Amino acid sequence: MSYLSISTWSLHRLLGPLRLTAWNTETGEHTVREQEQPQIHTLLELPAEAAARGYQAIEVCHFHFPTTDSAYLEQLRSSFQASDVRFDTLLLDYGNLTANDAVQRKADLSFIKKWIDIASHCGAKQIRVIAGEAPPSDEEAIQLSAASLAELANYAAAKSVRVITENFKALTSTAASSLKLLSQAGDSVGFITDFGNYYSPEKIEQIGSTIPFSVSVHVKPSYDSEGFPDEAELISYLQKVQHVGFSGAYVLIYDGPGDMWEGLARVKAIVEPYILTAG
Repeated sequence: MSYLSISTWSLHRLLGPLRLTAWNTETGEHTVREQEQPQIHTLLELPAEAAARGYQAIEVCHFHFPTTDSAYLEQLRSSFQASDVRFDTLLLDYGNLTANDAVQRKADLSFIKKWIDIASHCGAKQIRVIAGEAPPSDEEAIQLSAASLAELANYAAAKSVRVITENFKALTSTAASSLKLLSQAGDSVGFITDFGNYYSPEKIEQIGSTIPFSVSVHVKPSYDSEGFPDEAELISYLQKVQHVGFSGAYVLIYDGPGDMWEGLARVKAIVEPYILTAG
């Protein structure tokens, strides 16, 4: 059955500092840089706030975790359970499985496994892992990424977490490369189709081709200067998803100007009729 969800990215101006991970080529280590943002809600408060606004699930970006100590992760799990909101996906926003530097690739693989452990501890059903930043035409990179994703999926399965990837970053920027990757990685690896991350004139067909493999869709419209979505464009994507057949999370994405909850509500009003007739 289909349902409404939100990504914490859609509220990034309300959830406090972003803790952004990067690779330091000079030291051969991961670094974290804090980017200040206002804090209107804590992450622990978000499930109840989302439930009150009519959302059934949340996807949480890894840079919104203020800490990953055991006590906090237990609190986060409890906050989702108390609000009857699903913690669908931990969106890991760092990691390059196709990095040219073998040292970085090994370090990133270990980093991803650490976050799989975190996902398991706080009750996330899935973890989104970036497939890689190599060009989509790089066949060796697709093979390397698929093998790494399959390894990670096997690691995660033992912890009751599913590994999924997304048309996010260069390697999966086309439907053809995405489908090739999924074919090689195997059924244990799932997918997210993001409306905003295919760019060719055949964008709608590309969206349609990856929907059968997707556990969620990122409903990311184009916006005008006042934060109002391009309704006709968005409906064309939603109709394609409905035509192909989709039963999963419609994750609303808003990064326009003004109040982020109000921006999400404008998208929600367009999407809700498709939730009611989907699945």
